[in-house]
Amino acid sequence: MAQAVVAPRDAFGTGGLVAPPPPTHAISLGATRIPVVLPRLADSRLHVAAVVVTLHTLGQVGLGFHVSVPQILAAILTCAVIQVAVTFRRTGALVWPASAMLTGSGVALILRVPSTPVGDHWTFHRWWVFAGVAALSLATKFVVRRDGTHVFNPSNLGLVAAFLALGSMRAEPLDFWWAPLSNPAMVAAYGVILVGGTLITARLGLLATAAAFWATFAAGWAVVAASGHCFTARWAFAPVCGVDQWRAVVVSPELLIFLFFMITDPRTVPADRASRVRFGALVAAVAVLLMAPQSTEFGTKVALLAGLTVMSAARPLLERRATRGWRTPAVAAAAALVAVGAWAGGSAARGVVADDPELAARSVQRIDPATFPEIVVDRGVLDWNHEISGAGARAIVLTLAENLDLESRALLERDPALLEAIAHGDRLDDLRARLRAAEATGTTTVQRHDIDRIRVALLVPFGRQDGLSLGMVSTGTRTTETYGPDGAILRSESAPFETTFAMRRATGARWMIVAELPADAAG
Repeated sequence: MAQAVVAPRDAFGTGGLVAPPPPTHAISLGATRIPVVLPRLADSRLHVAAVVVTLHTLGQVGLGFHVSVPQILAAILTCAVIQVAVTFRRTGALVWPASAMLTGSGVALILRVPSTPVGDHWTFHRWWVFAGVAALSLATKFVVRRDGTHVFNPSNLGLVAAFLALGSMRAEPLDFWWAPLSNPAMVAAYGVILVGGTLITARLGLLATAAAFWATFAAGWAVVAASGHCFTARWAFAPVCGVDQWRAVVVSPELLIFLFFMITDPRTVPADRASRVRFGALVAAVAVLLMAPQSTEFGTKVALLAGLTVMSAARPLLERRATRGWRTPAVAAAAALVAVGAWAGGSAARGVVADDPELAARSVQRIDPATFPEIVVDRGVLDWNHEISGAGARAIVLTLAENLDLESRALLERDPALLEAIAHGDRLDDLRARLRAAEATGTTTVQRHDIDRIRVALLVPFGRQDGLSLGMVSTGTRTTETYGPDGAILRSESAPFETTFAMRRATGARWMIVAELPADAAG
């Protein structure tokens, strides 16, 4: 998060190369008096802290943030203790660690551990990951320095390093999409970010920097989205593409937090106003370039954060060129980066296809509306997408039945292209293995399903921020048939079954089976 400070560079703002402000209090330990420096109400860091704490609170009570109170406190307290200890050793004063606590709260706001129990606000699960990433972030203030101040926004560099080192199964960033606007907490969050961010950024004289970033990013990401780029996200059943992708990222509350409270760190932006504007535009251009080849939300979000990391490292060059007529070259560089990003996005992250109406015609499976299995849709599914009820749910169940029937047909006809049109991910890998076995032995085993009841539940992916899936928890009778090389049936066995078919619109419009899981996988 931004170290939003308007006071001179001091111990509690930059790591302590000069003395802190005059103490306002003192405590006595025997004959020793220890000066105590407390924050002033006019300190912009308190205002930033108020915004961040409000967002943490909304996340816990109304937005379902996948982070617990102990995890948040682990990050904040770790930074606070380290900063207080370092400052006391250097100055002999106890100084309120406002900047350090902002670093810790910023880490906790963005960092997530996928294995954290859902809905448990008080779990200590892997609290040490938050403490470790926060400590790493704060350490960069003391280790990576230039001209008496830190080079990188501490939480930015620490988070990028953590995501790259730990990988998406151990750590992931906060989602771009938090909740629908029908949720009052989401409206409140937007209000807090926009109002608080604008007031604080304007007070620091960095509103032009923020505007330059947003305008350049919005234009660049529009070009990338128009090129055919898509990415998968945990909050979407299908790849996010086109206008939906542009809107989801450009007006994301997560992007606005990055814009107002991370890019606009007064310690890590150029000194003069013109260079600050160019800095904001170039951060956007570099971010677009790095984001364009990414096909998952995890990669896209880490690339966004890395755009600031790269430009922070390049800031000395930008400052040296500030008086050498760099305006036109900087604009040209930003435009070139956006163009390269659009090309990379169009070439690296395409592959979304529309539904094939001929697939339904190839299936012999038909469901009379009067004989539909019993369908129960969980409340969580309806909260996520109210259209998955009634006719919407029946349409997905019909597609499930067609896909299961077409799987058998593809195996019997040795048709790998048909498998690719109806299955994806682990399910497709399994079917391909069964097809290879059938070709090698000449004997083909297929499964027919007579489904009596289906419960539709949400399957939120673990790690990688991959696409959201529906868990079709199905019960009924499964018939396993084995065919010989001549196509004659060799044996047939029927037995009750209960399983979860994970379905997702993995490549576009059609719902595909992406995995078969235990019946209790959907909770």
